[in-house]
Amino acid sequence: MGKINILGLGPGDANFLTLGVINEINSGNKNFLRTKKHPTIKYFDDNSIEYESYDYVYDREAEFEDVYEYIVEDLINKAEKYKVINYLVPGNPLVAEKTVELLLDKENEELEIELMTGMSFIEPVIQLMKRDPINGLKIVDGITFDINDININIDFIITQVYNRRVASNIKLVLSEVYGDDYKVYLINSAGVKGKETLREIPIYKLDRIDTIDSLFSIYVTKMDKITKNIYNIDDIIYTMKKLRSDTGCPWDRQQTHESIRQCVIEEAYEVVDAIDRGDIDSVVEELGDLLFQVIFHCQIAQENGEFNLYNVTTELNKKLIYRHPHVFDEKKVEKSDEVVYNWDKLKFKSKGISTYSEMLNDIPKLPSLMRSSKVQERAARIGFDWDSTDGALDKIKEEYYEVVKEINTFKGGDIGKIEEESGDLLFAVVNLCRFLDVNPEIALNKTVNKFISRFEFMEKKSKEIGKTLEEMTLEEMDVLWNEAKLHRH
Repeated sequence: MGKINILGLGPGDANFLTLGVINEINSGNKNFLRTKKHPTIKYFDDNSIEYESYDYVYDREAEFEDVYEYIVEDLINKAEKYKVINYLVPGNPLVAEKTVELLLDKENEELEIELMTGMSFIEPVIQLMKRDPINGLKIVDGITFDINDININIDFIITQVYNRRVASNIKLVLSEVYGDDYKVYLINSAGVKGKETLREIPIYKLDRIDTIDSLFSIYVTKMDKITKNIYNIDDIIYTMKKLRSDTGCPWDRQQTHESIRQCVIEEAYEVVDAIDRGDIDSVVEELGDLLFQVIFHCQIAQENGEFNLYNVTTELNKKLIYRHPHVFDEKKVEKSDEVVYNWDKLKFKSKGISTYSEMLNDIPKLPSLMRSSKVQERAARIGFDWDSTDGALDKIKEEYYEVVKEINTFKGGDIGKIEEESGDLLFAVVNLCRFLDVNPEIALNKTVNKFISRFEFMEKKSKEIGKTLEEMTLEEMDVLWNEAKLHRH
C-alpha cells in the first residue's frame, strides 16, 4: 500500500505556504512537483530541499491529457515504491488541478490520499479585481474552454492559459459571444508580491500578448444590465416571468397552453420558410420565436405546478442518450438508415408500442401531407411498398380515373365520395414523392410560392397594358401566365 500527500503551494509567494505544508515538505519524504515553474520553488532552492518535477513530461507529450495521465500513473508507482511521497501543486490542490482530480478517482485500499490545502489563486485575483464573488463567479479551464463554459450573467476566471495558442483559442470563443471589442482583464502572478499585474484589453488583442506563462489568467466580467447587447436563456426566462407577472403584459397573463398552441405550429413554419429562402438572419429571428414558445409553455406550466424548463431539458437529454446507443454505449452502426431504424425501435419500446398498427397510429396529427408521408414511410419499412416508380405512377393514374368517374356520376348527390377519391389521389401523389425522396410539404410550398410569383408578374404586366386582371378574359390571362413561365417566375 502507498500513500500520496497532495500539498498546495499557494498562489506564488512563499509567505502563503501553510505551516502544515512546510512541515511535510521538510519531513524527509520525497517531493514531486507537477511543475517547478512557480515562484514558491525558491523556498525549496533557498533551503536546499530536494525535489523532482514533471516538467519534462510537458515537453515530451503533445496533449495535456496524456501529460496528466502519465503523471498520475508515475506517482502511483512511486508511492508503491517509497510507501509515502509528497506531490506538490500550485495554489489549492482542489482548484483547477486535473492531476489531483484523477488521483482522487484512483484512491482505493491500495492507495491512500491525504490533502493539505493551500491558498488558491482565486483570492488574490478577486482582491486585484475588487469584485465580490457572492454575485456569481465561475472558474474554467483555458485548455478545454469552449462556448458552453460561458455564462454572460456571472463573472468567470479562465485559468491554465499557458501559452499563446491557448490564448488564441480563448479569443475565438469569447469573440463569438461578446464580440471583438468587449474588455477583459489579464492577470499575471496574482499573489506574488511585487510581480502582480492587472491589465484591461479588448478580446481581439488576446493573441497579441508578448509573454504568457503558467501564472497567467483571464478575468471576464458579466454583462452590464444597463448596456447589455447580448442575452442568454436565463434572460429570456426572466423576461417571460416579467411578462406574466402582475406588472407585466395583460395579453401574456391571459394565455394558456391551449390558447397559444397554434403559435408553435406557425413559428415552426416560419423557421422552415426562412431556411427555404436561405435568409440566415431570418432563421436566427424565427428560431428565437420558436424558442420563445417553449419558454412560454414552461412558464405557464411552472405557474400551474405541472413542469418546468429543467423537466423539459432533462427528458430531452435522457431521450437523446437512450436513442443513440451507437454513440454513448459504443454500439456499432455504420449507415444513417440503421440509425433511424434503431431510433424508432427504441422509441417504440419506450412507449410500449409493439404492433405495426400502433406504430402508424403513433404518428401525431401533423399537416396531412407530412402525416401521410410518415405513415407511408413506416409501412414501407416492413416491405409494404412498390418495387419501382412504375407502380407508384400507375397508382396515381388509377386514382385519377376514380376521381374522374365520381365527378361524371355526381348529380347533386353525396360530395363525400368525391372527397374520398380526391384524398386517395393526393395520398398516391405523396407516395410517389416519398419514393423519389421528395418532401411533399416542401415541394407544394415551392409550387405555391411559384404560383404567387407568376401571379405578381401577371398583375404587373396587366397594369403596363392598361388593364386590370378583373377586366381580362381567361384567354388574355393565360397569355400573361405563359409569359411569366418563360421568365421563370
